[in-house]
Amino acid sequence: MVTFNKELLDDLKEKYFKVRKLLDDPNDNNQEGPDCETKNKAITILKEMKIKIENILNNSSDQDLNFVGMLAVVWLNIGIICIDNEELKEAEDNLMQCIEILKGRELEPQCILPSLSALNQLGIIWFQWGEYEKSKAFVEKSERLYTEYKNLDPVPEPKGMSSIFGIENSEEPTPQHVLEKLHALTLYYIAQVYGICKDHHKSALYCHMTLQKQLELTDLDYIDWALNAATLSQFFMEKKHFTQARHHLAAASHILKLYENSLVDDPGETANDEVKAAKWEQFHHRSADVARCWAKYGILLMSMSRDRLIELSENIDDEKNSTNDSKPGDAEEGNDDDFKRMKFEKLEENITPIAKQITDKYLLDFNDAKKVFLNVQQWLDQAKKYYALETHASDYVHIMQDMSQAYKYLSFFEDDEDRQAKMHKRRIDILEHVIKELNPRYYQSECRQIWIELGETYSAILDIKVDKLRASDDRPAPATLNKINQLCQSAIKYYQTFLDSLKESESAPAPKEFPEELVRAALFAYFNSGALYNRIITLDKNTQIENIKNSIKAYNFFIDYCDSHPETAELMKNELNVCKDLVNLLPLKLSKLMQSLSKS
Repeated sequence: MVTFNKELLDDLKEKYFKVRKLLDDPNDNNQEGPDCETKNKAITILKEMKIKIENILNNSSDQDLNFVGMLAVVWLNIGIICIDNEELKEAEDNLMQCIEILKGRELEPQCILPSLSALNQLGIIWFQWGEYEKSKAFVEKSERLYTEYKNLDPVPEPKGMSSIFGIENSEEPTPQHVLEKLHALTLYYIAQVYGICKDHHKSALYCHMTLQKQLELTDLDYIDWALNAATLSQFFMEKKHFTQARHHLAAASHILKLYENSLVDDPGETANDEVKAAKWEQFHHRSADVARCWAKYGILLMSMSRDRLIELSENIDDEKNSTNDSKPGDAEEGNDDDFKRMKFEKLEENITPIAKQITDKYLLDFNDAKKVFLNVQQWLDQAKKYYALETHASDYVHIMQDMSQAYKYLSFFEDDEDRQAKMHKRRIDILEHVIKELNPRYYQSECRQIWIELGETYSAILDIKVDKLRASDDRPAPATLNKINQLCQSAIKYYQTFLDSLKESESAPAPKEFPEELVRAALFAYFNSGALYNRIITLDKNTQIENIKNSIKAYNFFIDYCDSHPETAELMKNELNVCKDLVNLLPLKLSKLMQSLSKS
């Protein structure tokens, strides 16, 4: 057996210390991390160390675990530097060398940290190469090793990678902290792999486990954690798991509050006003994002409650199964113990009051919906404080569209027709105010969305007015008829403005091909315009003739487009059948009008 003299050990210690200094201490010219020259110096030193350690192990009959750990750490560091340099094949070679020498020894205190780190890094490399199953295999092995290590009795204290070389640095995280941090990264990477493989259930589970693990660490990034928790809530609410969505949003709000308190209570930052201002700006930014997630929660709950009530009204026999305690997600596939366990028990006491500000149950009547609506309104007002029109126009527009949607769903729960109409009028006020502030050239997508929504909203008020007129035995007043015509014309105007925006120029004809993402909106604009021209009430026969011609023109465009696009025809076959019926009936009506006009 080779005698390991002190000079050799000191040399390895000194070299690794130099490597860490090169990689961990940014110079004055580059605060973002080491440059290529610095990393190359580190690799040169690491390769010198590799030769010396391999020589020791090759000439020793007893494989000393410390030297095995040293060699593994050297290969790991070279691999990580190669990843930074985007030399992924060379990185993989070195990381696999690290894995190979640790085989069978992974659960030793000297080996557990480099094992987990190398497996994580290999998972990243194969993920970047698009080999997701291979990526998953590496990170899942990392998870298994961590679990096996924690199940040892007693659990040994892991040995830090620097301390293997005899370097003790009080400023470095403890080996135990590094172990938990590596496991948090493992969980995060597994979540990403499952996400890209479309296994959204497992991806959500591992995202939650990552957040849970991060709560246990002492260096929690408050902002990042809150944003990730709020983002995960979006998955839950879209799957109708509103209990879990609400819990994660409440947790995000609580953690943001802790961060705010830390900014208020930290006098150390007052010496650097610029740093503190940046932290406050980040806090306000992410608070606005979480507020928008809360608003989406409320809007989606209103929407799904509306859809459920419509479905129940169409299936009266099922209504007896409805109770006030029923929750979205109760009957959903995947509502298993995994979802029910997705709670942050450590935060439960603090976040329960936050969660209780809004229900996680289906809304049954106007009182239920109004409570949710008022919360949504408050959250969107909070978001607007950061996402102002002058500084974040696109975000501001989306916030105002959300407010319009909240009024739309609230109106469904309102029984009084006049109050329904007032809610839609409020939507119009909101959207028309926004559209006046936008330049259609620079905010074309946003303007198109608003023009369509304005057309739909004017049509919604029109439906209310016409239904009320039909239900009355009284002769309609001229003012009522005038109002109906104004609503028709306003709706047509916005649909036409949207359709004009799809043309190459103002004088150009309608395009023969619409972008895929705009086909439905464009054809609905034609379909609805055709209907609206028919709903204008006038005694003037020339105007009636003109309106019927415009209606036929709109329906014919719809039919012609579907004839040349069979896939669209299949997608909109119900509307297509209506158009075909009307282009057969309307010419008869037109002919009679023209005959009566010629006789008069």
